[in-house]
Amino acid sequence: MTETSAKRGSDRGDRARGGNPVSRLFGAISLFVRQILDELRKVVRPTGPELVRYTTVVVVFVVVMMALVSVLDLGFSRLISLAFTGSAT
Repeated sequence: MTETSAKRGSDRGDRARGGNPVSRLFGAISLFVRQILDELRKVVRPTGPELVRYTTVVVVFVVVMMALVSVLDLGFSRLISLAFTGSAT
């Protein structure tokens, strides 16, 4: 097979896949944006009271987790201090 016949064969493959690479790139980007917009149309936004309730739940959860981590940190630091210095200060 010569170089020119090999090139012709690859050109047929490009046409079979939808044209040149630039048009395929823009086609793929266009398809991606259309799919994003279709998915965003399906989104259900919360009402005002639901938003307040969800926000309150998240803030309370974060405060509880901060308190838990703080207590554990204080306990471990006292334990390490006791182990290495002999006094829990």
